[in-house]
Amino acid sequence: MSEDNRLHDVVVVGNGSLGLSLGLTLARRDLRVAVLGRPHRPGAASSAAGAMLGTFGEITTTLLKSDYGRTKLDWAYQASKLWPEWLAGLSPDSDGTDLLTADGTVVMLNTVGVPDIDTQNFKAIRNTLIEYGEKFEDIDPEDVEWLDAEPTARPLQAMFLPNEHAVNAHGLLARLEEAFLAAGGTLIAEQAVRVDHADGRVRGVQLESGTVLATGQLVLAAGAASQTVLDTVPDQAARIPRLISGYGVSALVDTEDGTAPRSVIRTPNRAFACGLHVVPRGAGQVYVGATNIISPEPRETPLISDVLFLLNCGNRQVRRSLGESGIRAIQVGNRPVALDGMPLLGETELTGLWMMTGTYRDGLTLSPLLAREMTALLLGEEPGIELDLFRPVRSPIQPLSREEVVEATVTHMLATGYESNWIVPVEWPFTIEHYLRVAYTRIADEFDPAFTPPPELLASSRIHPSIAQALREYYATSHAAATS
Repeated sequence: MSEDNRLHDVVVVGNGSLGLSLGLTLARRDLRVAVLGRPHRPGAASSAAGAMLGTFGEITTTLLKSDYGRTKLDWAYQASKLWPEWLAGLSPDSDGTDLLTADGTVVMLNTVGVPDIDTQNFKAIRNTLIEYGEKFEDIDPEDVEWLDAEPTARPLQAMFLPNEHAVNAHGLLARLEEAFLAAGGTLIAEQAVRVDHADGRVRGVQLESGTVLATGQLVLAAGAASQTVLDTVPDQAARIPRLISGYGVSALVDTEDGTAPRSVIRTPNRAFACGLHVVPRGAGQVYVGATNIISPEPRETPLISDVLFLLNCGNRQVRRSLGESGIRAIQVGNRPVALDGMPLLGETELTGLWMMTGTYRDGLTLSPLLAREMTALLLGEEPGIELDLFRPVRSPIQPLSREEVVEATVTHMLATGYESNWIVPVEWPFTIEHYLRVAYTRIADEFDPAFTPPPELLASSRIHPSIAQALREYYATSHAAATS
């Protein structure tokens, strides 16, 4: 094991959109900053993202039910106002608009899915746009350029959001790297493997090569992969909701006729996942995304079943000729999901160990805002938003009651069947719903008398014993901390 005696003011673990954005913001404040991560970013969320800069298109009824969800919405709204200047500041040779791939977003409500999710989320998007005084336009789905769904998946309503664009994720990451280096930052093409600490303080971080970088401030911003590093500080890892993966598959497609839509075309968010979306990526190419499956560990390769489901959805619901198009690439990403579904932002109880992850589907969208606010915290300045709401060491955040979680889980499970185009006798869903409600209520009651995991984790805990065990351990530790 060797030691790098150069003292870094801050070392950031993770070279995705959050890690690079934080590194850049710190470097521009004249700090000595190193950002760690393999150049090809295996399994990262940013590099496989559609990179929709969506605030209102991501709204769900569940998000609006709690102060925590409303806070996340407000943060996304603030971040949306920062993006034009943020992009313009990444290169002296561009105003950043060349990174944009879509002019606005079309949100469509189609015949796929269930009213309790799709219809209600569509209404929530529209009502919240009105509440915030944001521009939108109700449009006839038949007038939407490029949209050509099959008849059984035809769109019923649509609205155009002129201020919700998308960026080229790969181009954004490359430009963030260039800007970081230009600001004096250091990129190190290795992963972190261990936190070096003593006497209650961080001293540095060990790399996979064995080298130890000296620093007093270490930020874990490597998405779901942050957990591996955090686990080297067991007393802290036990008090912080464990990170698992919202594994997702997306596809880059060369369209058969060489065309692409002008705007993003998407549905509202759906069962346990982001909505189906098609994002233009230049002449004749589109991004089709994305699945979301809770996984105990990050995945680097896609499941065939997920690829088939995704491509079938895009072909049926957006454009019938997509089936004749060529697949340029299948991409895999891992969204960082904490056990209570909420972000992990701020310093742990180990002095100098910080977390900037757990952002689930919002990391790239929030990156300019969170980079600014985390920089303020690291420099001892007053942040402009209440990051302490999501401090890493905490009792489980409970935005919904147990009954609400169970009902949401049941509804979303049924919705996955309809999205998969299941064919069952018309009376069967009522029976299935009853037994799902009984089963998930029992599972929730067995976990803990007070705490209930979010719907997607309640559902996945039945399939993955390791997630169920992690939830039980976290709940037990939280109760012990509260009584000690």
